[in-house]
Amino acid sequence: MRTFKHLSIRERETISKGLARGLSLAEIGRRLHRSAGTISRDMTKNGMTRDTYWANDADFHADCRKDESKRPRKIEKSWKLREYIHFKMSLGWSPEQIAKRLKRVYPEDMSMRVSHETIYTYVYCLPRGTLKKELMGYLRQKPSIHGKRGKKYIERGKIADMVSISERPKETEDRTIPGHWEGDLIVGRFHKSAIGTLVERTTRTVILVPLKEKDATSVREAFERELASLPEQMKLSMTYDRGKEMTEHKLFTEHTKMKVYFADPYSPWQRGTNENTNGLIREFFPKGIDFTKVTRRQIKHVQDLLNGRPRKVLAFETPYEAFTRLINQNKVALEA
Repeated sequence: MRTFKHLSIRERETISKGLARGLSLAEIGRRLHRSAGTISRDMTKNGMTRDTYWANDADFHADCRKDESKRPRKIEKSWKLREYIHFKMSLGWSPEQIAKRLKRVYPEDMSMRVSHETIYTYVYCLPRGTLKKELMGYLRQKPSIHGKRGKKYIERGKIADMVSISERPKETEDRTIPGHWEGDLIVGRFHKSAIGTLVERTTRTVILVPLKEKDATSVREAFERELASLPEQMKLSMTYDRGKEMTEHKLFTEHTKMKVYFADPYSPWQRGTNENTNGLIREFFPKGIDFTKVTRRQIKHVQDLLNGRPRKVLAFETPYEAFTRLINQNKVALEA
């Protein structure tokens, strides 16, 4: 009689590769001389699906079940630490952001210190149930599902009097002076609705702009309204792609005093801060969403979540904190 043996890391790697290729559990099982049920149970026990199965994670989960001593007792024993981690994860913070932020918020309290690896271990080693499912859902790292991207600028038309990004001041490149923004639209279902996104290059502060329409006049007026309350020193320039919604850029500059520079075709890296931020925003507003059914309050709530999230590039300050600090520094300099 054959003795049952637990799946090895190599077998799990074969499972992971097979799932990525779209093979059935039965076909993968035949290649491993295992039953489809064995593979299915491994996925279920580890709280994974065909789209989220990863060999290393599955092996780690299995080890947790076999060795209870690997569970991070510090988090389990401290309700204060545990609640902090749960709450921040619910806001979309990564374990690294949480761990680094704990050092800033509780610099003298070692009971509130934990590494991001320990947070991952805590989540992975939780017994199956509602809490584990909830926390696993908060983890933001997901496998990429992007296919080949089409050319974004095909037949978008030419905008009159564009100023090329090559003419943008050098101070904008190194991010030493705040007030330079990148802008774009995130388009909804069937390209019939959209929201505007504005990101300040130095502090990564995000402004999400609700739009009733996405024509040039509507976009210009909405952007102007959102930027109106900013201090003048934080309104220096904006870099945009070549979308027709920015046709009225000269009028925008006249009203806001912000110079508009246009990126080169097929060059999303020239607006890398905005492209990265749009990816974060898509976690809240996935493709296919109808923005006409999303309220201004919901949009601004996401804006607050993003600006209240510590960023590694800011030494784990939040964008709001960095933005406020720079404004206050400027006030002190003017008063001196």
